[in-house]
Amino acid sequence: MNKGEIILYQSQDGTTSFDVIVEKETVWLPLDKMAELFQRDKSTISRHIKNVFEEGELDNNSTVANFATVQMEGNRQVERCLEYFNLDVIISVGYRVKSQRGTQFRIWANKILKDYVNVSYANRPCTWNNIQKNSSRF
Repeated sequence: MNKGEIILYQSQDGTTSFDVIVEKETVWLPLDKMAELFQRDKSTISRHIKNVFEEGELDNNSTVANFATVQMEGNRQVERCLEYFNLDVIISVGYRVKSQRGTQFRIWANKILKDYVNVSYANRPCTWNNIQKNSSRF
């Protein structure tokens, strides 16, 4: 993926699709698209995001960015600066939200993580030193 690239996300059931901004080696979504992704209203997603930052799970300065977005307002094209949240925030909210889509997201995320761990450990010897070194990250 290239800097500033926009890719299309489509849910497994095909009911939800939208553009995702790829920038700074991560993906970014605005609040309304996260609400659409997890099938919850914006106030619910906003509350989860607020809690992610208040609880110190993530740092607001490194996970939030403003991007200029062109949108239609009546017959006019208007450029607005919108707040976007990176993949870390999207994942954190995905583990907090209670919805069918949130459940699907958690199943998908757990599978990706499990696959990554299995490949990672398959590619290097499983020694006590490696286990201790990697477990200290949590």
